[in-house]
Amino acid sequence: MPIHVLTLQCPDRKGIVAAISTALVGLDANILQNAEFSDAATSTFCIRTRFEAPIENSAEIADRLAVTASALGGELRVRREDERRRALILVSKFDHCLLDLLYRHRSGDLPIDIPVVVSNHPELRELVEGHGVAFAHVPVTKDTKPEAEAELSALVEQHGVDVVVLARYMQVLSDDFCGRYPARIINIHHSFLPGFKGAKPYHQAWERGVKLTGATAHFVTADLDEGPIIGQDVVAVSHRHTPEQMVARGRDVERRVLSAAVTAFAEDRIFLLDNARTVVFE
Repeated sequence: MPIHVLTLQCPDRKGIVAAISTALVGLDANILQNAEFSDAATSTFCIRTRFEAPIENSAEIADRLAVTASALGGELRVRREDERRRALILVSKFDHCLLDLLYRHRSGDLPIDIPVVVSNHPELRELVEGHGVAFAHVPVTKDTKPEAEAELSALVEQHGVDVVVLARYMQVLSDDFCGRYPARIINIHHSFLPGFKGAKPYHQAWERGVKLTGATAHFVTADLDEGPIIGQDVVAVSHRHTPEQMVARGRDVERRVLSAAVTAFAEDRIFLLDNARTVVFE
C-alpha cells in the first residue's frame, strides 16, 4: 500500500489526535509514525503522521479528511511519501553547499528532485551539468534585479518548484520576491543567528526560536537574515586555528545545516508558528 504523510496545524484543544486517528481508521489506514507538539505560547497544535492506506491519490485522502480538518479549525495537508518535493537551488561562486546537495541528491540521501540550479555567475555550469542537472545563468546587477527576479519566478513556475534553496547565493532577494514564496525560500547563513543585545537575551532568543550556535538555516523574509530559524549547528574552534582553517570548518557545518533543513522541508517536518518560530520534528 502507498505511504502518505499527513500534516495538520490547528488551535490546540482536546481530542485532536483521537479525531485524526478515527478519521484514518475510517479510511482503513494504518498509522506508521506519529509526531505531535502543543505550543502553549500560541495555543497551536502541530501533528505529522505517516500512514499507509489502500488509496493511491493523496488528494482523495485530503478531501475525505476535510470535514475533520474543518471541525478542528486547522490546515490539513496530505502528500504521498514517494512524491518528492522539487527544489530550485540558487548559488553564486562558493560551491561547497551546492556540492553537498548535489551529492546527497545523487546518492539518494536527500529526498528531493533538483530540476535546475540557477547562478548569477557562469563558473559552476560544468559542475552542475556534470551531475545531470540543468543550469541557468541569470546575471544580476542593481539595475537588472527586477528582470532577473522575474526570470527566477518564471523558472519556479516552469519547473513546478516547491522550495527555493539559497546555497550561498550572494544576492539579496527583494521584498516582492520573498513575499511571493512565504516559507518556501531557505537560506544558509555562515554564523549563529540572531545576535541579541540589551536586556533579557534569553527571552529574545526564545522569541526567535534559537536552536544552537554556528551556522544557521532559516526561511527567507523581507527582513534580511531575520527569518524563522529552521536549524543550527555548532563547530568548535580555538586559538590554534588560522582564519583559513576556521573558514574550512565553517563550510563543513554550513553544508550539514543546509542539507538537514532542506531534508526537513522535503519530509514535511517543519511547522511555522506566529511567523517567527518553527517546530521541526526529528
